[in-house]
Amino acid sequence: MRVVHYINQFFGGLGGEEYAGIPPEVRDGAVGPGRLLAQLLPGDAEVAATVICGDNYATENLDEVTAAVAARVKDVQADLLIAGPCFQAGRYGIAAGAVCAAVRQQLNVPSVTAMSQENPGVDLYREHVYIVDSGGDVGQMRDVLARMALLGTKLANGGELGSPAAMSYFPQGLLRSQFVQETAAERLTAMLLAKLRGQPYQSEAAIEIAEPTAQPLPVADLSKAVVALVTDGGLVPKGNPDGIPLAFAKVWGAYNIAGKETLSADEYDVSHGGYDNRPVRTDPHRLVPVDVLRDMERDGLIGGLHPEFLSTTGNLNPINNSRRMGREMAQRLTSAGVDAVILTST
Repeated sequence: MRVVHYINQFFGGLGGEEYAGIPPEVRDGAVGPGRLLAQLLPGDAEVAATVICGDNYATENLDEVTAAVAARVKDVQADLLIAGPCFQAGRYGIAAGAVCAAVRQQLNVPSVTAMSQENPGVDLYREHVYIVDSGGDVGQMRDVLARMALLGTKLANGGELGSPAAMSYFPQGLLRSQFVQETAAERLTAMLLAKLRGQPYQSEAAIEIAEPTAQPLPVADLSKAVVALVTDGGLVPKGNPDGIPLAFAKVWGAYNIAGKETLSADEYDVSHGGYDNRPVRTDPHRLVPVDVLRDMERDGLIGGLHPEFLSTTGNLNPINNSRRMGREMAQRLTSAGVDAVILTST
């Protein structure tokens, strides 16, 4: 069995963010974690080639990168493509999912990747690609690679796969018929009784529970309230002083609008890669309506407009990171005495 391995610049041993813009380069044999992968594959298997690509370059040139990987898979007559594991690295996950989907669709060659559930690549590609649940701990590299090797070998040999839970890959939304001894009503009753007794049970449907958010009390009198504008649409002053990226933002900015009646298109830009932001570049008020809030301030409809607006990019942002930035923003606004927030999006 011949395997092609796709990895990013960090795991390829080239470096960190300073090498995130490098185009795909091909190495013969195994590189980095691919050496461990080669040990975990069956005895007759080999990592024939490794494709290394920078995370930024990959996400900005997906068509070119997927074509390059597919070409290498075809050239070495590979039986399997393995990408990653990517863990929580979002750009890496998106690129790995894209190359796996392309190779499977274009060449009918099986492919496997791995990443944590928070990685945006899971939601983008789980229906089309086998994605092993890696968790977020890179220290579990050996265990994750072993599960990838097992799943990939089964796929390459045309073996019958077990359930997602048994093989540690994310469900793909497929339903398969299965003969069981108990009816649905009997199984449901057994689960309910186990739950009531505090005993372990396994639901047949995945249930995702979002962290509850407390409902705030309504503003008693808007005419006396200080209102702030916050956006995840990426509006920033020219030059993007806080370096907010087009996607996967880990930072946010607070920008002074004290005394401003309007926002000039000459002074602002947009850093967001998830929507057509030309209308906002033409008129920033389409995203941050300072002009309307000033009118409301003059008319006594609100007590006042907070002297800065807060901005970040919501594009492809894992929920845990979004919550972290939200808490930081809320702390800044409450410390400044803000009573209410208008959150605008794309």
